[in-house]
Amino acid sequence: MMNVVVVVILSFFTFSISVIFSLNSDGVSLLALKSAISNDPSEFLSSWSELDSSACHWNGITCDENQKVTSISLSSKNLSGYIPSEIGALSSLSIISLSYNNFSKPIPIHLFNATSLHSLDLSNNAFTGFLPQQITSLINLKHLDLSANFLNGSLPKELTHLTLLTGTLNLSYNRFTGQLPASYGKFPVTLSLDLRHNNLTGKIPSIGSLLNQGPTAFSGNPFLCGFPLETPCAEPEAQKLPPNPNPNEEEVGFVGKRKSGNGSMVVSLLSGVSVVIGVMFVSVLVLRRKWKLDEDKIGKEKLEKPEEGQKGKYVVLDEGFGMELEDLLRASAYVVGKSRSGIVYKVVAGATVVAVRRLSEGDVTWKFKEFETEVEAIGRVQHPNVVRLRAYYYASDEKLLVTDFIRNGTLHNALHGGLGNNLPPMSWAARLKIAQGTARGLMHIHECNPRKYVHGNINSTKILLDDDLQAYISGFGLTRLVSGCSKAINSSTKKLSTSQIIISPQNSTSSCTMYMAPEGRVPGSKFTQKSDIYSFGMVLLEILTGQLTDGGSEVEDDGKGLESLVRKVFRQERPLSEIIDPALLNEVHAKKQVVAAFHIALNCTELDPELRPRMRTVSDNLDRIKLQ
Repeated sequence: MMNVVVVVILSFFTFSISVIFSLNSDGVSLLALKSAISNDPSEFLSSWSELDSSACHWNGITCDENQKVTSISLSSKNLSGYIPSEIGALSSLSIISLSYNNFSKPIPIHLFNATSLHSLDLSNNAFTGFLPQQITSLINLKHLDLSANFLNGSLPKELTHLTLLTGTLNLSYNRFTGQLPASYGKFPVTLSLDLRHNNLTGKIPSIGSLLNQGPTAFSGNPFLCGFPLETPCAEPEAQKLPPNPNPNEEEVGFVGKRKSGNGSMVVSLLSGVSVVIGVMFVSVLVLRRKWKLDEDKIGKEKLEKPEEGQKGKYVVLDEGFGMELEDLLRASAYVVGKSRSGIVYKVVAGATVVAVRRLSEGDVTWKFKEFETEVEAIGRVQHPNVVRLRAYYYASDEKLLVTDFIRNGTLHNALHGGLGNNLPPMSWAARLKIAQGTARGLMHIHECNPRKYVHGNINSTKILLDDDLQAYISGFGLTRLVSGCSKAINSSTKKLSTSQIIISPQNSTSSCTMYMAPEGRVPGSKFTQKSDIYSFGMVLLEILTGQLTDGGSEVEDDGKGLESLVRKVFRQERPLSEIIDPALLNEVHAKKQVVAAFHIALNCTELDPELRPRMRTVSDNLDRIKLQ
């Protein structure tokens, strides 16, 4: 009798094992999740059966054509339990959504073996413990939402190793402590960052993409301070400003007023503060000052006959622009760039964000009426691909230009890397869009006035990009307002309405000469629209090759520079792979379009200016590429 019982029991277990093992490995891992769920009030998982051969028809599960599980979607099912380690064995899993349930316990380290994940949403549960550093194994992750749990410990600084994390990083409503890692400034500006309502402490690092975050990204951390929060950080004793030697003078900001015996005068933003700025876009200084205005009426109306050198004039060029001078003076400002033409600040006043360029004086002295004529001519150049001038400020020793702030940095940084830029290499579609937009903007500059305006300094640092990689030409008119790349301007030449700019090589820098047309390198030569077209051609070659221009080509065509290299490759019919950006090599479908763009760039960079096409022809030819 005992033998019969043993045989029956063994037969039962053999049958059970054979049934379970008829389910594929992904299904077995999901059954481990079902077993870890202690409460399923809606019986949503009732379809998850060990009798099935595949999990692909189970509720909340999606598979690919190979019967591999790609998605687990169990949001808002009021489930209780924990995540078992077996879920990490799902090699094709790309999406986990368990939000709005009652999952608890720590997040298992083995979950991060599922390296195909690109979206992980565990928000609104009761997970506890630290966020494991092994999360950096999820190299394909684009969206991470762990908000509204009970996670604690410090924020892993290694999260920036997730180079594809460009969509969401939401760690809000947890119990994270410690300082905000400076490495988080390396996150791309496209990332939606949310660190609200934790227990973070210290100063928010003023670096990289953290500068582009609004205060809501950090609110609810009572011991966090610094921009963009309204909570100032306690200044270390060694960094405090020296006492004001004149108690009658007040600390001021961009354009402030201080009382003196002779009336009011303008003082600079950095009065009493020493700021060291290294290479471009490296040093960022957050300045919060309360600036005092005198009782003079300053606003959108220009004074009839200003007494130059006595009082500053603030003029709004766009009627829809709501920032008054008082708003500008009270705003937070920090350095985002420096060039020969001056320092550029990002200025935040409430919901309004603008860029303010503080012009270098150089050896140019402007009277108000001359400056007004020049700047208002710049303000009339309006195009979707040209940075809009909104307002300006004039005083004898302080001149500011207020423009739209374009938040995604320069084309130069997008191509070659830079502070805060952690984006993957740009696709051909993105590069073509940027080239087409830049061409349209430059064409408008050339044709919007019968006097044939010239930009005079087209290069990849003057092309700004927004979040959609729309291109904006910046710096129009600066070559005439400062002495950086143009000859000192006398009263007889102080008009923007000219088709030529006189070049003074002794004042030129590498930033000017890298893209400068060969004829523009001769002392006393004139920079014309044809010179702009050459510079645009160099930018287009930079977009196509991903290489710096290295000074361009010389008149003698000595083989140095990007233009000469590209021309030589085409002349000798060598492989395109020798010059194209390696990031584009996999886009085989775009080969004809890339070759067409190369030919446009080579036409623009002809040594003979007369052989270069007009900018309208260049723009039309680029627009036709998308039709091929």
